Amino acid sequence: MPTNIVWFRDDLRLADNPALQAAVKGGHAIIPVYIHAPDEEGKWAPGRASNAWRDRSLRELDAALRARGSRLRIFFGPTLRTLQSLVATAGADAVFWNRRYEPAVEERDTAIKKALRGEGLRAESYNGALLYEPWELQTRQGDPYQMFTPFWKTVLSQWREPKLSDAPESLVANEQGPAGVALEDLKLAPALDWDAGFWQRFTPGEAGARTALKTFSAAALADYRVGRDVPAIHGTSRLSPHLHFGEISPGRLAVELQRARNPGNTASVDGYIRELGWREFSYHLLHHFPKTPDENLNPRFRNFDWAQAVPSEVKAWQHGITGIPIVDAGMRELWQTGWMHNRVRMLVASFLTKNMRVDWSHGARWFWDTLVDADLANNTQGWQWTAGTGADAAPYFRVFNPLLQAQRFDPRGAYVRRWLPELAHLPDEAMFAPWEHSGALKMSACAYPQPIVDLKASREAAMAAYKATK
Repeated sequence: MPTNIVWFRDDLRLADNPALQAAVKGGHAIIPVYIHAPDEEGKWAPGRASNAWRDRSLRELDAALRARGSRLRIFFGPTLRTLQSLVATAGADAVFWNRRYEPAVEERDTAIKKALRGEGLRAESYNGALLYEPWELQTRQGDPYQMFTPFWKTVLSQWREPKLSDAPESLVANEQGPAGVALEDLKLAPALDWDAGFWQRFTPGEAGARTALKTFSAAALADYRVGRDVPAIHGTSRLSPHLHFGEISPGRLAVELQRARNPGNTASVDGYIRELGWREFSYHLLHHFPKTPDENLNPRFRNFDWAQAVPSEVKAWQHGITGIPIVDAGMRELWQTGWMHNRVRMLVASFLTKNMRVDWSHGARWFWDTLVDADLANNTQGWQWTAGTGADAAPYFRVFNPLLQAQRFDPRGAYVRRWLPELAHLPDEAMFAPWEHSGALKMSACAYPQPIVDLKASREAAMAAYKATK
């Protein structure tokens, strides 16, 4: 019987998986494979939080395959040599996979496809991660988009209903060839349980993704347009890590939310699908501007006067001891859960790049290692947007005031109290700028630090540096 290899990467699901669909077409036997080769991903090999999630997601994928008569074979790289060996020993006829768009991975995958086809094999890749390929959309001049609004208008004008497919009920296995290694041999899970807080909030795997979608649709979707900005409540979908690891497809999200549309949630459904559009835009930018993970997209900032990063201050930002409550709450949420509310992500990024005037790359690297949804396209776009150095970015002179933002989106201090227990007993009026309420701090015996920067003076310094670039 003809045998096909399905090479899993960041598409750890069985439903809506075009590579798997193509491989099993006609009743072919398949060999599901995962190859661990982080050194092939260049400067952006997965971080520790991502690896902790991947360990659990791979375990769930293997269980789903075994329930259908198959199993996941796990190998160490190099990837091309591993695939060639498996083809030869198992008698496979073809290799199928879903595309990735990180620059180093795109280059690697192109070389693998060329080599396999040169050996007479069928090697096919598919779009399993996006609504539209990055090269499908362009301006009237034939250029890539650098502004979101015209990009999204083009998407909506060309909208096509995503095609969904159920997971196969059973799979024909081929047990020939090497068995691979145990998942534990990859050492993705941390030796110490520093990730324990992650799993109180998230359940990796395809089933966990479906549950998260149902929870969001039932409890938060109707109020999403407002609730998404309030960090103290469960007002967002928290589907970003599931999307990153391909445990659910953006097409599935779009279709399911459209099905859940009613007169009371239309604006929220449209708003969430627009957020999927920002994800698409991030991949569009990464594909067309592959140097942006390491370089400013806006040439104006190539000689920008970033401040010398002071290690002790950067460490204070990383660990949530800057003296600015909303910033510190966000960084501690990240450290404990592997995730941070999107509104707060903008605040902590603005504080680092504008109040501290530290190059955004320092923040991008920290997020890369600590976020369970660390995604090169989204991480790059998010940091360059807030820093003012990227496409369609917030102007550099737009500096979020963390005190006003906290008063607006966390008026009773519920979010700050949750993540900064040392401030929990302060009165509401002291939650935003506790250094202005020394009496309340003394009464609560609180050792919360003084701000590492003066917000007003640091904003003025940032503006001066920005004007100097003109």
